[in-house]
Amino acid sequence: MRRTPSRRLFVAALLAASVLAPVTATPVTAASAASAATAVHLAGVDRHDKDDCPPDGLGRELTARLDKAIEDVRQKAGIPGVVVGLWMPGKGNYVRATGVADTATRKPMTTDLYTRIGSETKTFTVTALLKLVDDGRIRLDDPISRYVDGVPNGRRITLRHLAEMRSGLFPYTADPDFVHDLLSDPSRSFTPPEVLAYGFKHPNTFAPGTQFEYSNTNLVLLGLVIEKVSGLSAADFIDKQVLRPAHLDHTLFPSGAEFPEPHARGYTNQTLSGEIEDATDWNPSWGWTAGAMISNLHDLHRWARIVATGTLLSPETQKQRLKMLPTGHPGTSYGLGIFDSDGWIGHNGSIPGYESVTVYLPSRKATLVVLLNTDITYDGQEPSSLVARAVTEIVTPGNIYDRPLPPR
Repeated sequence: MRRTPSRRLFVAALLAASVLAPVTATPVTAASAASAATAVHLAGVDRHDKDDCPPDGLGRELTARLDKAIEDVRQKAGIPGVVVGLWMPGKGNYVRATGVADTATRKPMTTDLYTRIGSETKTFTVTALLKLVDDGRIRLDDPISRYVDGVPNGRRITLRHLAEMRSGLFPYTADPDFVHDLLSDPSRSFTPPEVLAYGFKHPNTFAPGTQFEYSNTNLVLLGLVIEKVSGLSAADFIDKQVLRPAHLDHTLFPSGAEFPEPHARGYTNQTLSGEIEDATDWNPSWGWTAGAMISNLHDLHRWARIVATGTLLSPETQKQRLKMLPTGHPGTSYGLGIFDSDGWIGHNGSIPGYESVTVYLPSRKATLVVLLNTDITYDGQEPSSLVARAVTEIVTPGNIYDRPLPPR
């Protein structure tokens, strides 16, 4: 089966590279998804939620509606496996996995799997940056030229512009040579200067601060700032200043293609041939501080509230972070490495083989985490957004998550 590669991920979200030669996977079709519909697992209540949630979760009727809505999306969009965690203090919770983690063996999806979180990495990177702000070591309105040489228009582009996606720097993932080089040798390990070079050969797309354009170039530069100022690798600084204080024991910044067990196999059609391939072991080094991290449901549940409420930051810095600006998409605004989608605050992630959504709704103190083992779009929409929208239409009809595809 052949599907046309989705151009939008090359432009605005994330790609990955493999340490193995590409392996053709069993096509992910609605039929194959339907055959796995019985693989549904209910997880126990998280230790942190026992005091907030009734013992029977959200109740039979609401649970049944969610089961049906998620399964309908999964089958329609041909998603192999889905994990959904929903925590609503005072009302209940819903933690389920459905479908398969491996289309060849039909091993069922479970709720304890590690997953590649793609652009959710940005929430960790920007939190690390803002820790440096709180420590008085940098200022958000410092020009990037103070820390990194050779950035086009670097004297006018500030760290704030980079974090809020308003720098005007060309997204390196939109460069045709980058796409070709990456997919021609998915095992390749990229360095930050190498990926930036693909973007810097293009003119800037607009004057700093005048528009929104999602660009991984911005976050790679912020990773370099973190390294220069802290004297540590970005991975070590994020681990020391963000992951450990947040008690995220199952979240990591890989140095290469390593992927802790257990994890689901991931499937993508972002290949030179357009065929669906197994992207599980692709090397995410090209995404670095924009999209290389790994986590699991338990940690993302914890992280959603921390990042949205600013637990690790000063109130003033968190206020700066949550200053949301228009993106050009109705209902969606963007702050400093974080977005607001109809009240749900957080980020999504997309990397070949995997997608995720981790968001928090302050008005209800609710958390939603969605994890998938494919990034293949359906009818021009990201599958993770389809699942998140289906869930929120039921549980929070006044706040419906609807993250559109980035333009271009």
